[in-house]
Amino acid sequence: MDRQIVLVVMDGIGKSKTGLGDAVSEARTPTLDKLLATCPHTYLRAHGTAVGLPSDDDMGNSEVGHNALGCGQVYSQGAKLVNESIESGAIYESKAWKELKDNVVANNSTMHFLGLLSDGNVHSNVSHLIAMLKESKKQGVKKARVHILLDGRDVPATSALTYVDMLEETLNALNDATFDGKIASGGGRMKITMDRYCANWDMVKNGYNLHVHGEGRGFQSATEAINTYRAENPGIIDQDLPAFVITENGEPVGKIVDNDSVILFNFRGDRAIEISMAFDNDNFAEFDRGNAPNIKYAGMLQYDGDMHLPERFLVEPPCIKDTLSEFLVGKGVSQYAVSETQKYGHVTYFWNGNRSDKFSEELETFEEIPSDKVSFDERPWMKSAEVTDALINAIRSEKYGFIRCNYPNGDMVGHTGSFEATIIGVESVDLALSRLLPVIDEKNAILLITADHGNADEMLEKNKKGALQPRTAHSLNKVPFIVYGVDCEIAENENAGLANVAATVAKLMGYGAPASWEASIVK
Repeated sequence: MDRQIVLVVMDGIGKSKTGLGDAVSEARTPTLDKLLATCPHTYLRAHGTAVGLPSDDDMGNSEVGHNALGCGQVYSQGAKLVNESIESGAIYESKAWKELKDNVVANNSTMHFLGLLSDGNVHSNVSHLIAMLKESKKQGVKKARVHILLDGRDVPATSALTYVDMLEETLNALNDATFDGKIASGGGRMKITMDRYCANWDMVKNGYNLHVHGEGRGFQSATEAINTYRAENPGIIDQDLPAFVITENGEPVGKIVDNDSVILFNFRGDRAIEISMAFDNDNFAEFDRGNAPNIKYAGMLQYDGDMHLPERFLVEPPCIKDTLSEFLVGKGVSQYAVSETQKYGHVTYFWNGNRSDKFSEELETFEEIPSDKVSFDERPWMKSAEVTDALINAIRSEKYGFIRCNYPNGDMVGHTGSFEATIIGVESVDLALSRLLPVIDEKNAILLITADHGNADEMLEKNKKGALQPRTAHSLNKVPFIVYGVDCEIAENENAGLANVAATVAKLMGYGAPASWEASIVK
Protein backbone atom coordinates (compact mmCIF):
# COMPACT_ATOMS: atom_id res chain seq x y z
CA MET A 1 0.00 0.00 0.00
CA ASP A 2 1.60 3.22 -1.20
CA ARG A 3 0.37 5.43 1.64
CA GLN A 4 2.21 7.15 4.46
CA ILE A 5 1.83 5.51 7.88
CA VAL A 6 1.90 7.94 10.81
CA LEU A 7 2.20 6.55 14.35
CA VAL A 8 1.43 8.79 17.32
CA VAL A 9 2.47 7.67 20.80
CA MET A 10 0.45 9.48 23.48
CA ASP A 11 2.90 8.90 26.29
CA GLY A 12 1.27 7.97 29.58
CA ILE A 13 -2.35 7.90 28.37
CA GLY A 14 -4.03 4.62 29.28
CA LYS A 15 -7.55 3.36 29.96
CA SER A 16 -8.49 3.48 33.64
CA LYS A 17 -10.08 0.49 35.36
CA THR A 18 -10.88 2.25 38.62
CA GLY A 19 -11.62 5.85 37.71
CA LEU A 20 -9.36 7.00 40.55
CA GLY A 21 -7.65 10.19 39.49
CA ASP A 22 -8.44 9.56 35.83
CA ALA A 23 -7.23 12.74 34.17
CA VAL A 24 -7.81 11.17 30.75
CA SER A 25 -11.56 10.84 31.31
CA GLU A 26 -11.79 14.17 33.10
CA ALA A 27 -10.06 15.98 30.25
CA ARG A 28 -12.05 17.44 27.39
CA THR A 29 -10.95 15.26 24.47
CA PRO A 30 -13.47 15.60 21.62
CA THR A 31 -11.02 14.35 18.98
CA LEU A 32 -9.97 11.24 20.88
CA ASP A 33 -13.60 10.55 21.82
CA LYS A 34 -14.66 10.75 18.17
CA LEU A 35 -11.85 8.47 17.05
CA LEU A 36 -12.75 5.84 19.63
CA ALA A 37 -16.41 6.07 18.62
CA THR A 38 -15.87 5.75 14.87
CA CYS A 39 -12.56 3.97 14.17
CA PRO A 40 -11.37 0.38 14.47
CA HIS A 41 -9.58 0.14 17.81
CA THR A 42 -8.55 -2.11 20.66
CA TYR A 43 -6.54 -1.89 23.87
CA LEU A 44 -3.01 -3.24 24.25
CA ARG A 45 -1.02 -4.59 27.17
CA ALA A 46 1.84 -2.21 27.98
CA HIS A 47 3.27 -3.55 31.22
CA GLY A 48 4.61 -6.70 32.84
CA THR A 49 5.38 -9.75 30.73
CA ALA A 50 4.02 -8.05 27.60
CA VAL A 51 7.09 -5.81 27.60
CA GLY A 52 9.61 -8.29 29.04
CA LEU A 53 9.33 -7.44 32.74
CA PRO A 54 9.33 -10.07 35.50
CA SER A 55 5.60 -10.22 36.27
CA ASP A 56 2.33 -8.55 35.43
CA ASP A 57 2.57 -6.65 38.70
CA ASP A 58 5.42 -4.63 37.17
CA MET A 59 4.45 -1.34 35.57
CA GLY A 60 5.66 -0.59 32.09
CA ASN A 61 7.80 2.39 31.22
CA SER A 62 8.69 4.43 28.18
CA GLU A 63 11.98 2.63 27.54
CA VAL A 64 10.73 -0.95 27.41
CA GLY A 65 7.54 0.29 25.76
CA HIS A 66 9.39 1.88 22.87
CA ASN A 67 11.71 -1.13 22.64
CA ALA A 68 8.63 -3.33 22.16
CA LEU A 69 6.97 -0.92 19.74
CA GLY A 70 10.12 -0.61 17.68
CA CYS A 71 11.21 -4.23 17.50
CA GLY A 72 7.94 -6.16 17.40
CA GLN A 73 9.22 -8.67 19.95
CA VAL A 74 9.35 -9.23 23.70
CA TYR A 75 12.82 -9.35 25.27
CA SER A 76 13.78 -9.83 28.91
CA GLN A 77 14.21 -6.29 30.17
CA GLY A 78 15.51 -4.27 33.10
CA ALA A 79 14.69 -5.88 36.40
CA LYS A 80 14.11 -9.29 34.82
CA LEU A 81 17.55 -9.29 33.23
CA VAL A 82 19.22 -8.32 36.52
CA ASN A 83 17.11 -10.77 38.53
CA GLU A 84 18.22 -13.61 36.28
CA SER A 85 21.87 -12.55 36.55
CA ILE A 86 21.78 -12.30 40.36
CA GLU A 87 19.90 -15.58 40.78
CA SER A 88 22.39 -17.42 38.59
CA GLY A 89 25.39 -15.66 40.11
CA ALA A 90 26.49 -14.51 36.64
CA ILE A 91 26.68 -10.90 37.80
CA TYR A 92 29.47 -11.80 40.25
CA GLU A 93 31.34 -13.66 37.54
CA SER A 94 31.32 -10.63 35.24
CA LYS A 95 34.63 -9.02 34.42
CA ALA A 96 33.39 -5.67 35.74
CA TRP A 97 32.34 -7.00 39.16
CA LYS A 98 35.63 -8.81 39.63
CA GLU A 99 37.64 -5.77 38.60
CA LEU A 100 35.82 -3.38 40.92
CA LYS A 101 35.80 -5.81 43.83
CA ASP A 102 39.47 -6.72 43.43
CA ASN A 103 40.37 -3.03 43.26
CA VAL A 104 38.70 -2.36 46.60
CA VAL A 105 40.12 -5.44 48.32
CA ALA A 106 43.65 -4.80 47.06
CA ASN A 107 43.65 -1.13 48.06
CA ASN A 108 41.62 -1.50 51.25
CA SER A 109 39.35 1.17 49.76
CA THR A 110 35.60 1.75 49.51
CA MET A 111 32.92 0.20 47.31
CA HIS A 112 30.30 2.85 46.53
CA PHE A 113 26.78 2.07 45.34
CA LEU A 114 24.78 4.85 43.66
CA GLY A 115 21.20 4.60 42.44
CA LEU A 116 17.48 5.01 42.86
CA LEU A 117 16.36 3.58 46.20
CA SER A 118 13.00 1.96 45.50
CA ASP A 119 11.38 -1.21 44.23
CA GLY A 120 9.59 0.48 41.35
CA ASN A 121 11.34 -1.86 38.88
CA VAL A 122 11.54 0.97 36.36
CA HIS A 123 15.03 2.31 36.99
CA SER A 124 16.20 0.04 39.79
CA ASN A 125 15.22 -2.34 42.55
CA VAL A 126 16.44 -2.06 46.11
CA SER A 127 16.71 -5.86 46.26
CA HIS A 128 19.57 -5.70 43.73
CA LEU A 129 21.46 -3.26 45.95
CA ILE A 130 20.92 -5.43 49.02
CA ALA A 131 22.12 -8.54 47.19
CA MET A 132 25.31 -6.77 46.08
CA LEU A 133 26.00 -5.40 49.55
CA LYS A 134 25.76 -8.90 51.01
CA GLU A 135 27.98 -10.35 48.30
CA SER A 136 30.50 -7.54 48.76
CA LYS A 137 31.01 -8.46 52.39
CA LYS A 138 31.18 -12.15 51.50
CA GLN A 139 33.95 -11.43 48.97
CA GLY A 140 36.13 -9.44 51.34
CA VAL A 141 35.02 -5.84 50.84
CA LYS A 142 35.47 -4.06 54.16
CA LYS A 143 33.85 -0.69 53.53
CA ALA A 144 30.75 0.25 51.52
CA ARG A 145 28.96 3.53 51.07
CA VAL A 146 25.53 4.00 49.49
CA HIS A 147 24.43 7.18 47.69
CA ILE A 148 20.65 7.11 47.52
CA LEU A 149 18.35 8.85 45.03
CA LEU A 150 14.80 9.16 46.33
CA ASP A 151 11.96 8.09 44.07
CA GLY A 152 8.35 9.05 44.80
CA ARG A 153 7.59 8.66 41.10
CA ASP A 154 7.55 4.95 40.29
CA VAL A 155 6.43 4.20 43.87
CA PRO A 156 4.14 6.11 46.28
CA ALA A 157 5.04 9.80 46.37
CA THR A 158 6.21 9.91 50.00
CA SER A 159 7.48 6.37 50.55
CA ALA A 160 11.22 7.17 50.85
CA LEU A 161 11.53 6.17 54.49
CA THR A 162 10.22 2.68 53.71
CA TYR A 163 13.27 2.05 51.56
CA VAL A 164 15.67 3.92 53.83
CA ASP A 165 14.55 1.74 56.74
CA MET A 166 15.00 -1.38 54.61
CA LEU A 167 18.52 -0.33 53.67
CA GLU A 168 19.47 0.70 57.20
CA GLU A 169 18.28 -2.67 58.54
CA THR A 170 20.43 -4.46 55.96
CA LEU A 171 23.50 -2.39 56.79
CA ASN A 172 23.01 -2.82 60.53
CA ALA A 173 22.83 -6.59 60.06
CA LEU A 174 26.00 -6.61 57.93
CA ASN A 175 28.09 -4.23 60.02
CA ASP A 176 30.63 -5.81 62.34
CA ALA A 177 34.39 -5.77 62.90
CA THR A 178 34.96 -6.85 59.27
CA PHE A 179 32.49 -4.62 57.45
CA ASP A 180 31.49 -0.96 57.64
CA GLY A 181 28.47 0.07 55.55
CA LYS A 182 26.73 3.45 55.66
CA ILE A 183 24.45 5.72 53.66
CA ALA A 184 26.64 8.60 52.46
CA SER A 185 24.48 11.03 50.48
CA GLY A 186 21.12 11.43 48.82
CA GLY A 187 18.40 13.59 47.37
CA GLY A 188 15.35 13.59 45.12
CA ARG A 189 15.73 12.09 41.67
CA MET A 190 14.42 15.25 40.01
CA LYS A 191 16.90 17.43 41.89
CA ILE A 192 20.21 15.64 41.43
CA THR A 193 22.07 13.14 39.26
CA MET A 194 19.25 11.62 37.18
CA ASP A 195 18.88 14.09 34.32
CA ARG A 196 18.38 12.70 30.82
CA TYR A 197 18.95 13.75 27.23
CA CYS A 198 21.35 16.49 28.40
CA ALA A 199 18.38 18.63 29.42
CA ASN A 200 19.83 19.93 32.70
CA TRP A 201 23.52 19.35 33.35
CA ASP A 202 23.28 21.31 36.60
CA MET A 203 21.34 18.38 38.07
CA VAL A 204 24.23 16.07 37.25
CA LYS A 205 26.85 18.54 38.46
CA ASN A 206 25.08 18.95 41.79
CA GLY A 207 24.78 15.19 42.18
CA TYR A 208 28.41 14.57 41.25
CA ASN A 209 29.68 17.15 43.74
CA LEU A 210 27.39 15.75 46.40
CA HIS A 211 28.38 12.10 45.96
CA VAL A 212 32.07 12.63 45.19
CA HIS A 213 33.09 15.71 47.16
CA GLY A 214 30.47 15.63 49.90
CA GLU A 215 29.19 19.10 49.02
CA GLY A 216 25.76 19.49 50.55
CA ARG A 217 23.77 20.15 53.69
CA GLY A 218 24.87 17.80 56.44
CA PHE A 219 22.70 15.50 58.56
CA GLN A 220 23.35 12.65 60.98
CA SER A 221 21.17 10.25 59.01
CA ALA A 222 19.06 9.99 55.87
CA THR A 223 15.96 9.74 58.04
CA GLU A 224 16.80 13.03 59.74
CA ALA A 225 17.38 14.68 56.36
CA ILE A 226 14.08 13.49 54.90
CA ASN A 227 12.03 14.42 57.97
CA THR A 228 13.70 17.84 58.16
CA TYR A 229 13.07 18.65 54.52
CA ARG A 230 9.45 17.53 54.78
CA ALA A 231 8.92 19.77 57.81
CA GLU A 232 10.53 22.70 56.00
CA ASN A 233 8.63 22.11 52.74
CA PRO A 234 5.05 21.00 53.50
CA GLY A 235 3.57 18.88 50.72
CA ILE A 236 6.91 18.11 49.06
CA ILE A 237 7.18 14.68 47.45
CA ASP A 238 10.24 12.46 47.45
CA GLN A 239 11.44 13.15 43.90
CA ASP A 240 11.81 16.85 44.78
CA LEU A 241 13.60 16.54 48.14
CA PRO A 242 16.83 18.59 48.29
CA ALA A 243 20.25 16.99 48.43
CA PHE A 244 21.88 15.93 51.69
CA VAL A 245 25.17 14.54 52.98
CA ILE A 246 25.58 12.26 55.98
CA THR A 247 28.29 13.57 58.30
CA GLU A 248 30.12 12.47 61.44
CA ASN A 249 32.01 15.05 63.46
CA GLY A 250 31.26 17.57 60.75
CA GLU A 251 32.86 15.51 57.95
CA PRO A 252 31.11 13.57 55.14
CA VAL A 253 31.16 9.82 55.82
CA GLY A 254 31.44 8.79 52.20
CA LYS A 255 33.40 10.96 49.81
CA ILE A 256 34.57 9.15 46.68
CA VAL A 257 38.37 9.22 46.55
CA ASP A 258 41.28 7.70 44.63
CA ASN A 259 41.26 3.90 44.35
CA ASP A 260 37.56 3.58 45.25
CA SER A 261 35.09 1.66 43.10
CA VAL A 262 31.63 2.96 42.12
CA ILE A 263 28.65 0.93 40.90
CA LEU A 264 25.58 2.65 39.49
CA PHE A 265 22.89 0.08 40.27
CA ASN A 266 20.18 1.59 38.04
CA PHE A 267 19.43 -0.67 35.10
CA ARG A 268 17.45 1.77 32.94
CA GLY A 269 19.61 3.79 30.62
CA ASP A 270 18.13 7.20 29.95
CA ARG A 271 18.79 8.76 33.36
CA ALA A 272 22.05 6.87 33.85
CA ILE A 273 23.97 8.13 30.84
CA GLU A 274 24.99 11.62 31.97
CA ILE A 275 26.27 10.66 35.42
CA SER A 276 28.10 7.77 33.75
CA MET A 277 29.75 10.24 31.40
CA ALA A 278 30.91 12.26 34.41
CA PHE A 279 32.41 9.20 36.09
CA ASP A 280 33.65 7.28 33.07
CA ASN A 281 35.15 9.85 30.69
CA ASP A 282 38.65 11.28 31.15
CA ASN A 283 37.85 14.01 28.62
CA PHE A 284 34.59 15.05 30.24
CA ALA A 285 33.90 18.77 29.72
CA GLU A 286 30.24 19.41 30.55
CA PHE A 287 31.13 20.87 33.95
CA ASP A 288 34.15 21.27 36.21
CA ARG A 289 34.48 18.13 38.33
CA GLY A 290 37.11 19.69 40.57
CA ASN A 291 39.68 17.18 41.75
CA ALA A 292 38.12 14.17 40.05
CA PRO A 293 39.27 10.98 41.80
CA ASN A 294 40.91 8.06 40.02
CA ILE A 295 38.31 5.33 40.44
CA LYS A 296 36.90 2.25 38.77
CA TYR A 297 33.30 2.70 37.65
CA ALA A 298 30.64 0.30 36.37
CA GLY A 299 26.96 0.45 35.52
CA MET A 300 24.41 -2.27 36.15
CA LEU A 301 24.01 -2.39 32.37
CA GLN A 302 25.79 -0.72 29.49
CA TYR A 303 23.49 2.24 29.01
CA ASP A 304 24.57 3.13 25.48
CA GLY A 305 26.09 0.40 23.34
CA ASP A 306 27.17 2.70 20.53
CA MET A 307 29.06 5.04 22.86
CA HIS A 308 30.26 2.04 24.92
CA LEU A 309 29.01 3.82 28.03
CA PRO A 310 29.98 2.85 30.58
CA GLU A 311 33.01 0.81 29.61
CA ARG A 312 32.40 -1.60 32.48
CA PHE A 313 28.97 -3.08 33.20
CA LEU A 314 27.71 -5.97 35.31
CA VAL A 315 24.86 -7.46 33.23
CA GLU A 316 24.71 -7.96 29.49
CA PRO A 317 21.76 -6.07 27.91
CA PRO A 318 19.28 -7.76 25.59
CA CYS A 319 20.62 -8.03 22.07
CA ILE A 320 17.68 -6.58 20.14
CA LYS A 321 17.56 -7.63 16.50
CA ASP A 322 15.17 -7.27 13.58
CA THR A 323 13.76 -3.87 14.56
CA LEU A 324 11.05 -2.22 12.49
CA SER A 325 13.43 0.58 11.47
CA GLU A 326 16.01 -1.89 10.18
CA PHE A 327 13.29 -3.85 8.39
CA LEU A 328 11.94 -0.73 6.66
CA VAL A 329 15.44 0.45 5.70
CA GLY A 330 15.87 -2.92 4.05
CA LYS A 331 12.73 -2.20 2.03
CA GLY A 332 13.98 1.26 1.07
CA VAL A 333 11.34 3.07 3.14
CA SER A 334 12.24 6.57 4.36
CA GLN A 335 11.39 7.27 8.02
CA TYR A 336 10.96 10.33 10.21
CA ALA A 337 10.91 10.49 14.01
CA VAL A 338 10.14 13.53 16.16
CA SER A 339 9.54 14.42 19.79
CA GLU A 340 10.64 17.01 22.26
CA THR A 341 13.79 16.45 24.32
CA GLN A 342 12.09 14.52 27.12
CA LYS A 343 11.05 11.68 24.78
CA TYR A 344 13.31 12.23 21.79
CA GLY A 345 15.50 9.29 22.79
CA HIS A 346 12.45 7.06 22.97
CA VAL A 347 11.45 7.50 19.33
CA THR A 348 15.09 7.13 18.24
CA TYR A 349 17.48 5.25 20.58
CA PHE A 350 14.98 2.98 22.34
CA TRP A 351 12.81 2.56 19.24
CA ASN A 352 15.85 1.34 17.31
CA GLY A 353 16.71 -1.32 19.89
CA ASN A 354 19.00 0.74 22.18
CA ARG A 355 21.01 1.95 19.22
CA SER A 356 22.30 5.52 19.00
CA ASP A 357 23.31 5.33 15.35
CA LYS A 358 20.81 5.25 12.51
CA PHE A 359 20.50 2.19 10.35
CA SER A 360 20.67 4.54 7.38
CA GLU A 361 21.67 8.20 7.31
CA GLU A 362 19.91 8.49 3.97
CA LEU A 363 16.60 6.89 4.93
CA GLU A 364 16.18 7.97 8.58
CA THR A 365 15.55 11.55 9.74
CA PHE A 366 15.33 12.44 13.44
CA GLU A 367 14.14 15.81 14.77
CA GLU A 368 14.36 16.98 18.38
CA ILE A 369 12.24 19.86 19.70
CA PRO A 370 14.01 21.30 22.81
CA SER A 371 11.93 20.88 25.97
CA ASP A 372 11.39 23.75 28.40
CA LYS A 373 13.55 23.52 31.52
CA VAL A 374 10.70 24.02 33.97
CA SER A 375 8.52 21.77 36.10
CA PHE A 376 6.02 20.30 33.66
CA ASP A 377 3.00 21.19 35.78
CA GLU A 378 3.90 24.85 35.11
CA ARG A 379 3.61 24.37 31.33
CA PRO A 380 1.56 21.20 30.87
CA TRP A 381 1.11 21.80 27.14
CA MET A 382 4.88 21.28 26.89
CA LYS A 383 5.98 21.38 23.22
CA SER A 384 2.92 19.66 21.76
CA ALA A 385 2.28 22.51 19.33
CA GLU A 386 5.85 22.55 18.05
CA VAL A 387 5.96 18.75 17.72
CA THR A 388 2.72 18.92 15.74
CA ASP A 389 4.13 21.64 13.48
CA ALA A 390 7.11 19.42 12.68
CA LEU A 391 4.90 16.38 12.19
CA ILE A 392 2.61 18.21 9.77
CA ASN A 393 5.59 19.49 7.77
CA ALA A 394 6.95 15.95 7.51
CA ILE A 395 3.62 14.54 6.32
CA ARG A 396 3.12 17.29 3.75
CA SER A 397 6.65 16.86 2.44
CA GLU A 398 5.71 13.36 1.23
CA LYS A 399 9.34 12.35 1.78
CA TYR A 400 8.61 9.59 4.29
CA GLY A 401 6.80 6.29 4.18
CA PHE A 402 6.73 5.88 7.95
CA ILE A 403 6.49 8.73 10.45
CA ARG A 404 6.43 8.43 14.25
CA CYS A 405 6.18 10.88 17.12
CA ASN A 406 5.77 10.98 20.88
CA TYR A 407 3.70 13.47 22.87
CA PRO A 408 5.16 13.31 26.43
CA ASN A 409 2.43 15.28 28.19
CA GLY A 410 0.40 12.51 29.82
CA ASP A 411 3.52 10.99 31.32
CA MET A 412 5.74 13.93 32.22
CA VAL A 413 2.94 16.10 33.63
CA GLY A 414 1.38 13.05 35.28
CA HIS A 415 4.60 12.43 37.17
CA THR A 416 4.30 15.83 38.87
CA GLY A 417 1.19 14.65 40.71
CA SER A 418 -0.81 17.71 39.64
CA PHE A 419 -4.22 16.45 38.53
CA GLU A 420 -5.37 19.79 37.13
CA ALA A 421 -2.17 20.28 35.15
CA THR A 422 -2.35 16.73 33.78
CA ILE A 423 -5.86 17.36 32.50
CA ILE A 424 -4.44 20.29 30.52
CA GLY A 425 -1.60 18.06 29.30
CA VAL A 426 -4.06 15.46 28.00
CA GLU A 427 -6.18 18.15 26.38
CA SER A 428 -3.07 19.50 24.66
CA VAL A 429 -2.49 16.10 23.06
CA ASP A 430 -6.11 15.99 21.94
CA LEU A 431 -5.71 19.43 20.36
CA ALA A 432 -2.64 18.15 18.54
CA LEU A 433 -4.65 15.22 17.16
CA SER A 434 -7.35 17.62 15.95
CA ARG A 435 -4.68 19.45 13.94
CA LEU A 436 -3.29 16.22 12.50
CA LEU A 437 -6.50 14.65 11.19
CA PRO A 438 -7.12 17.15 8.34
CA VAL A 439 -3.52 16.69 7.16
CA ILE A 440 -3.88 12.90 7.28
CA ASP A 441 -7.01 13.27 5.12
CA GLU A 442 -5.32 15.76 2.81
CA LYS A 443 -2.44 13.38 2.07
CA ASN A 444 -4.53 10.18 2.16
CA ALA A 445 -2.29 8.85 4.91
CA ILE A 446 -3.04 6.29 7.65
CA LEU A 447 -2.86 7.33 11.28
CA LEU A 448 -2.17 4.89 14.12
CA ILE A 449 -2.57 6.15 17.69
CA THR A 450 -1.37 4.34 20.80
CA ALA A 451 0.54 4.87 24.06
CA ASP A 452 3.61 3.29 25.63
CA HIS A 453 2.08 2.87 29.12
CA GLY A 454 -0.50 4.45 31.40
CA ASN A 455 0.00 7.26 33.92
CA ALA A 456 -2.47 10.14 33.55
CA ASP A 457 -5.30 7.60 33.75
CA GLU A 458 -4.62 6.76 37.42
CA MET A 459 -3.33 9.66 39.51
CA LEU A 460 -4.85 8.67 42.85
CA GLU A 461 -4.53 5.50 44.93
CA LYS A 462 -5.67 4.28 48.31
CA ASN A 463 -3.08 3.99 51.07
CA LYS A 464 -3.06 1.28 53.74
CA LYS A 465 -5.67 3.20 55.72
CA GLY A 466 -7.98 3.42 52.73
CA ALA A 467 -7.46 7.15 52.24
CA LEU A 468 -6.81 8.54 48.77
CA GLN A 469 -3.35 9.92 48.07
CA PRO A 470 -1.57 11.23 44.95
CA ARG A 471 -0.12 8.61 42.61
CA THR A 472 2.82 9.68 40.45
CA ALA A 473 3.76 6.22 39.13
CA HIS A 474 2.77 4.55 35.88
CA SER A 475 -0.42 2.51 35.86
CA LEU A 476 -0.97 -1.15 35.00
CA ASN A 477 -3.76 -0.27 32.59
CA LYS A 478 -4.01 -1.13 28.93
CA VAL A 479 -3.48 1.57 26.32
CA PRO A 480 -5.55 2.41 23.23
CA PHE A 481 -4.65 1.42 19.70
CA ILE A 482 -6.67 3.27 17.06
CA VAL A 483 -6.57 2.97 13.26
CA TYR A 484 -7.70 6.02 11.28
CA GLY A 485 -7.88 6.39 7.52
CA VAL A 486 -8.36 2.80 6.40
CA ASP A 487 -11.11 0.21 6.78
CA CYS A 488 -9.76 -2.81 8.60
CA GLU A 489 -10.74 -5.48 11.08
CA ILE A 490 -9.09 -5.88 14.46
CA ALA A 491 -7.89 -9.41 15.19
CA GLU A 492 -9.23 -11.04 18.35
CA ASN A 493 -6.29 -11.25 20.74
CA GLU A 494 -6.77 -10.42 24.42
CA ASN A 495 -3.02 -10.71 24.96
CA ALA A 496 -2.03 -8.26 22.23
CA GLY A 497 0.58 -5.81 23.42
CA LEU A 498 2.90 -3.09 22.22
CA ALA A 499 5.09 -5.64 20.44
CA ASN A 500 2.20 -6.34 18.04
CA VAL A 501 2.39 -2.82 16.57
CA ALA A 502 5.44 -3.36 14.33
CA ALA A 503 3.80 -6.17 12.35
CA THR A 504 0.70 -3.99 12.03
CA VAL A 505 2.74 -1.21 10.41
CA ALA A 506 4.34 -3.70 8.04
CA LYS A 507 0.99 -5.24 7.12
CA LEU A 508 -0.58 -1.86 6.37
CA MET A 509 2.39 -1.16 4.10
CA GLY A 510 1.83 -4.45 2.31
CA TYR A 511 4.82 -6.31 3.74
CA GLY A 512 5.00 -9.68 5.45
CA ALA A 513 6.50 -9.43 8.93
CA PRO A 514 9.62 -11.29 10.04
CA ALA A 515 8.90 -14.60 11.77
CA SER A 516 10.35 -13.27 15.04
CA TRP A 517 7.68 -10.57 15.37
CA GLU A 518 4.41 -10.73 17.25
CA ALA A 519 1.29 -10.93 15.07
CA SER A 520 -0.39 -7.92 13.47
CA ILE A 521 -3.25 -6.27 15.35
CA VAL A 522 -5.26 -5.90 12.14
CA LYS A 523 -6.31 -8.84 10.02
